[in-house]
Amino acid sequence: MAAELHPRSGKLIGLSNSNRTAQRNQPVQEFNHGLVLSREPLRDQDVFTVRIDKKVNSWSGSVEIGVTALDPSCLDFPSSATGLKGGSWIVSGCSVLRDGRSVLEEYGRDLDQLAEGDRVGIQRSTRGELHLWVNGHDCGAAASGLPTRLWAVVDLYGKCTQVTVVSCEPPSSMERDPERETVEGHEEVVVCGVREVDTGDLTSVVNLAAAANGTNGTTEQVPELPPTHDRPEFPNNIDPETVLTEHQLFDVFNNAIVSLYRSEDEGGGGRDLGGGTGTDSGNGSRGDRGSSSGGGAVNSDSGGGTGNTGSTNNSPAGGAGLGAVTGGMTTNDALLFHEKCGTLIKLSNNNKTAERRRPLDEFNNGVVMTNRPLRHNEMFEIRIDKLVDKWSGSIEIGVTTHNPNNLDYPATMTNLRSGTIMMSGCGILTNGKGTRREYCEFSLDELQEGDHIGLMHKASGALHFYINGIDQGVASAQTPAVVYGVVDLYGMAVKVTIVHNHNHSDRLRRNNAIMRALSPDVGRPRHTLSLTSDPDTTDRLLFHSNCGQKAAIISEGRTALRPHATDDFNHGVVLSGRPLRSNEVFQVRIDKMVDKWAGSIEIGVTTHNPAYLQLPSTMTNLRSGNTNQSGTWMMTGNGVMHNGTTILDEYGHNLDRLKAGDTVGVVRKEDGSLHFFVNGVAQGPAAWNVPPSVYAVVDLYGQAAQATIMDDMADLPPLPEDSSEGPTVMSPGSPCSVAGDNSANDLRFHQLHGTNAVITNGGRTAFRQNCRSEFNDAIVISNRCLRDGELFEIVIQKMVDRWSGSIEAGKIMAGVTAIRPEELEFPNTMTDIDYDTWMLSGTAIMQDGNTMRNNYGCDLDSLTTGSRIGMMRSATGDLHYYINGVDQGVACTGLPPGKEVYAVIDLYGQCVQVSITSSSGPLDNSLCTSNITEKSFPIHSPVASVAHRLHSKHGKNVVLLGEGCQAVRVGGYAHGIVFSAKELKTDELFEVKIDEVDNQWSGSLHMGLTSLAPPELPSCPMSGLSPSLTQLRTKVTWLLVGSEVRRNGVLQRQNYGASLDRLMVGNRVGVKRCSDDTMHVLIDGEDMGPAATAVAKNVYAVLDLYGRVTAVSIVSSSVLGDAESIKAPSLSSDSCSDGEEDSTPVERTKPALVPNTAMAFLENHGKNIQLSNQNLTAARVSSYNQGLLVTAQPLPRQHLFQFQIDRLNPSWTSSLSLGVIGHSPDRLNFPSTACCLKRSAWLLQRDSVFHNSLKICENYGPNLDTCPEGTVLGLLVDGNSCLHLHVNGMDQGVAAQDIPTPCYPLIDLYGQCEQVTIVTNNVPTMGGESGEARCQGDMEKADMVDGIKESVCWTPPPDVNPNKTCEYQALCSRFKDLLTLPDGYFNEDAKYNLCYCESCHKLRGDEAYYKRGEPLRDYALPFGWCCFALRIKPHCEVSNAFKKWHIAYHGTSVGALRRTLDHAQLLSGTSSIFSVSPVKMEGPNGYSEPEENSNSLPDRERDRDREVPRVQLSPTMRYSGLEMFAPKVQFRDPRSHCCHQAQVGFQVCVRPGSYKVGPQKLGASEPLDPRFSNTEIEWITKEQGGTLLYGLLIRVE
Repeated sequence: MAAELHPRSGKLIGLSNSNRTAQRNQPVQEFNHGLVLSREPLRDQDVFTVRIDKKVNSWSGSVEIGVTALDPSCLDFPSSATGLKGGSWIVSGCSVLRDGRSVLEEYGRDLDQLAEGDRVGIQRSTRGELHLWVNGHDCGAAASGLPTRLWAVVDLYGKCTQVTVVSCEPPSSMERDPERETVEGHEEVVVCGVREVDTGDLTSVVNLAAAANGTNGTTEQVPELPPTHDRPEFPNNIDPETVLTEHQLFDVFNNAIVSLYRSEDEGGGGRDLGGGTGTDSGNGSRGDRGSSSGGGAVNSDSGGGTGNTGSTNNSPAGGAGLGAVTGGMTTNDALLFHEKCGTLIKLSNNNKTAERRRPLDEFNNGVVMTNRPLRHNEMFEIRIDKLVDKWSGSIEIGVTTHNPNNLDYPATMTNLRSGTIMMSGCGILTNGKGTRREYCEFSLDELQEGDHIGLMHKASGALHFYINGIDQGVASAQTPAVVYGVVDLYGMAVKVTIVHNHNHSDRLRRNNAIMRALSPDVGRPRHTLSLTSDPDTTDRLLFHSNCGQKAAIISEGRTALRPHATDDFNHGVVLSGRPLRSNEVFQVRIDKMVDKWAGSIEIGVTTHNPAYLQLPSTMTNLRSGNTNQSGTWMMTGNGVMHNGTTILDEYGHNLDRLKAGDTVGVVRKEDGSLHFFVNGVAQGPAAWNVPPSVYAVVDLYGQAAQATIMDDMADLPPLPEDSSEGPTVMSPGSPCSVAGDNSANDLRFHQLHGTNAVITNGGRTAFRQNCRSEFNDAIVISNRCLRDGELFEIVIQKMVDRWSGSIEAGKIMAGVTAIRPEELEFPNTMTDIDYDTWMLSGTAIMQDGNTMRNNYGCDLDSLTTGSRIGMMRSATGDLHYYINGVDQGVACTGLPPGKEVYAVIDLYGQCVQVSITSSSGPLDNSLCTSNITEKSFPIHSPVASVAHRLHSKHGKNVVLLGEGCQAVRVGGYAHGIVFSAKELKTDELFEVKIDEVDNQWSGSLHMGLTSLAPPELPSCPMSGLSPSLTQLRTKVTWLLVGSEVRRNGVLQRQNYGASLDRLMVGNRVGVKRCSDDTMHVLIDGEDMGPAATAVAKNVYAVLDLYGRVTAVSIVSSSVLGDAESIKAPSLSSDSCSDGEEDSTPVERTKPALVPNTAMAFLENHGKNIQLSNQNLTAARVSSYNQGLLVTAQPLPRQHLFQFQIDRLNPSWTSSLSLGVIGHSPDRLNFPSTACCLKRSAWLLQRDSVFHNSLKICENYGPNLDTCPEGTVLGLLVDGNSCLHLHVNGMDQGVAAQDIPTPCYPLIDLYGQCEQVTIVTNNVPTMGGESGEARCQGDMEKADMVDGIKESVCWTPPPDVNPNKTCEYQALCSRFKDLLTLPDGYFNEDAKYNLCYCESCHKLRGDEAYYKRGEPLRDYALPFGWCCFALRIKPHCEVSNAFKKWHIAYHGTSVGALRRTLDHAQLLSGTSSIFSVSPVKMEGPNGYSEPEENSNSLPDRERDRDREVPRVQLSPTMRYSGLEMFAPKVQFRDPRSHCCHQAQVGFQVCVRPGSYKVGPQKLGASEPLDPRFSNTEIEWITKEQGGTLLYGLLIRVE
């Protein structure tokens, strides 16, 4: 074909040089519209090559190249190549895209890195594969299954501005890779061979596997086996009635293959196939590699052989034998394990099986390697035979350049620091270091017995791993030429076997077919191996008999089930027995569900034939290698996945919410679009370009246990003709099906949109495709014009960080336009339009592309996922924007009031996907309710003795029924306010019951009291009431919203009680005003306590039917006194006394300090736990994990569960974690650690709080890793369902909310923590009434003091002293030792040394500030410092006076410490404000630093020692600890040899009246300490004896 470009091209392209050169015009202003195609279709093997002539640096991205089936003569050119559909394959960067969707993330060279002069080409091989060529080098197959008629595509995108076609011809012979073609040819041979299998005859299957007979060298012959063997030596003595396990059947088949290889090796030496004794001729050509099959040639290194292949070689490669097929190796040895292996390895089964000895005692030393190097494109695959559940971690597999004969085997292969690439978990380790953290979604640690793991060293140097036959992609692009396979039987992995039938295409399918034909426990007839269906069942859709490991097919193929659904949650995949026809609906009914698991049924289609498919554990794990002719599309949850990758996040009804009896369905239309049904309602198009002949798939996952095919499709509604408009059938519970006007719900995105935009979810969702390569051309517009006062609101559902920091940065633009969608020529961005358009971009308001206002009240570029954006034109022509429901004010005025405007959204930059919210609709239009009748709503009749009614004035969306006893919201989610008909009397309960909920809304009922009298409302309440109760502020209103108490919309209290958002049908909610002027809310008869105080006397009950709650009915049975009679029994009802209303914290928390003496640990626990002491003590007896334990009894509300840490093992790192779980632990299968609990679990770990393994709070309480032995930890759930942690009796505050009932305390004895004991008696708590262990500052004036230690040091009891394990205190102590200060200066009892690091002070429950002395004066604790108690003189010990002294701090230098301690008082020279240098401090008489405050006169110099010094102090170390006062010095830690910086200071007692308070002298403008003013933060004293040194302070950074 001619090396020319087609004359039709992108709109910015200019052609020259006889259509061989293409240039993109305006390269600095425009980055796209540079598409060119070849003049003629490509011929097979021709490489269409272009040279990059020019590049600019203005843009990101560069040249893109590929092929398309679209004829350029009639093509509507998109803005970029990634916008091509209808059979297009594009290489962009290092990714391969098919029809705009990524199918291969890491491929070949990165085209963005090519420079001017580089050449890039594209080729379709004779096998229908796409190859990329860069500078004459073949990058390998990028895609396969390409059609025959294709045009080359080049996109001058981004930086690339000019290219020239240099050639279009096949590559030279030296550039070809015959080795690759040979191997691929063999794979095709195997595929062809499968179609001739006689599935009824096992012998013929084995013959096929051995590729016997035939010497004509045709493509139907399998080249792996020589013609002298008709079949492998398959055992002929197998009794057909013998019951064999799956593993035994694999071994039988594999032994046959190995015996074939070995018999060939043993007899090969006697046959002169090669005609020579050597194979590696010194002058042999590349095509001569491996030309001899003689056994003597295997180890020959000489070059004297002839290399003649002889005439008996029947390999299709012509001059190459088996060696050529496998990459040039001349040996025919089968892959086995090498005799030399790890110290604990035992080999068996002809060295095909490796097993680790003593698996319960040892977890490593289990390395095995292959007996020879791997050949190119040779699969090395193993099967996991045995696992143990004791250890963490599992099998690791990879390659190494080390020869096993010379290798000193390490304990684990990750210890090798050279020549080793291993897959460990889900990542890749190269030479022991992680190079890819998330290589694939499979984790080797999660594989089960029977799973397969393989690897292949490609001829291109790439290393691929395979999980159960599925290619996981390129793990390493460049692998050494000679590598050995290596397996590390680590941790849980105990036994593996090499699988020789590792060809994951037809070899694996044939082997799978043999297993199912032979295995008697499968119970399937052998004819099911055939691809063709039984004639009797050809037309009827049934399940195929080949199903998941844990699934079964019953009822003649109509029903699929997981028989042991409570034991396993996956391996329940079933497929239809035949492909679906176009427009044929496949629908199943969910028959049975279990409530043990998360997730539920998944449904979809796949191109994989069930007869040949090795079924994965879940269909979302199945990734297709050939994305053109195969693939899997699944609806899971409310999203859609293609080949395991999510393509739609918010698609339709959430399948996880379905119940037994619900139906789900799928259909492929004639146009290739895929649609799903839920309960007969079409969910809209989910995918496009789905190939024909797809099989239906149902995955009985999680809760779904059984499903049956629904044969009768007559009741299914037809699919809408216009798929862009989405479903037209409303669900029965939708308000739209009741109201005659559903205009509030008909807002959608228009079917016309920007090039890169895609509309789905029935027109409610829009997303930008190719979001990482395209940042614009994604404008969407509303399907109709907006009415005045109508809100159009969208929510941001997905964003990417691809475009941050670049010229294309930005997130979203929103606005309105008066241009009709049919008349709009969609530009790149909406700001390009110069008429009738108003947009908000960032904070700028733009009209017709020009900025008319900056710094608007909101910034769209600051929005994140989940943010809501709304816009509304008022009747006066003002444009308003709403952010998360809040009006941002008038953005601009002057919009034509009578002119139609459409809402428009520009998915620009980082914003990828948005959906229209349910809030869209009229904000002030009346809702017609004239056709609403009582029969329209199935509401229960009011009770007989109802004492209340609802007022006739209410929100515009409310209809009253049942003589005012029932209220129904008939549209929207708001405007549902209703009032009681009369004022409530004192203690009169107004109570309603929930009759209906609609789960499509969020939010719930609001309830409270209001002083607004309904009779005062206008006669038309539609315009006189706010949309929601939180906005009702004309009079004072007290209300409960969720669990928050609000007054006129302002938050007054959080976590009041049970959240109203959890109300369901049948729940009751009541409100009353009590005689003490408080408002009480009752839920199901239980009083939640006072919610608000100072409530007015004349109030009405008020309700807001908001969000989910759509209908209520009054159930108040009497006016007075009956509230208590209907009160439901409660665990906390005994505490509802007068004392409970006391706001004193001590009184309200008293019940929390009562320990639960009946608690004990459950017998079901982690594997390394041993219980004793009547199950009150738990100890971890082995390893560092598997130490989970829970209590046998649930934790009652307001009861404190406490336990004590008995034993720590410093050999480990980290320590215990604790929390609660919300489900019964009786049958809980405990994981290795608590962080693996992902269902209804709240966990406190270190200083963070986790919910279902996700961190929800940081810096909570002390670091649990630092808790020493003797620490008492406790858990309490209060009446508001909030979880509290207690440390040594001190409440650390709320850790988590909404804890369910019942809940069970959970403890994980992890790492250092080895033993705990439940505390069964009252433990003195800090801050309690016992007074034996008080917090700092709790002393009274009249207290008699035995010594200064108790009055100033404020030491906690020794059993809660955290000093034992505090690493920070140990580091400070090592620095103190470096100072060589005499021990006589310090207190001998180390328990008085206090660490004020974050963990230690939280463990003690310290507050930040205390008061001390007479008069009382504030001081701050020295957080971040460590205090070492100094020895006090005996006369000071017995003195009472120091109890009345104040506390202060003094920063000093390291060189002044000794002199200060020698004098036992602060000296002026020790203040670093007078001596800022940390060095040169020692003079002839010891320490003599210069003193700037001393008088220099000679007569004063003589009396200097007798002069009273001037000393600076401060009540906070935030001031005294500044570097100006306490200079930093550097030191090297003798233990870690790390360098640190340290500061020192003193904690002192100061006599009141001996000092003056003054301002700081640093000139700081910001407050240095929030408690102290900068004008009073410095104390100056000159009085001798007015200070007493108490502690040495050290801080280390």
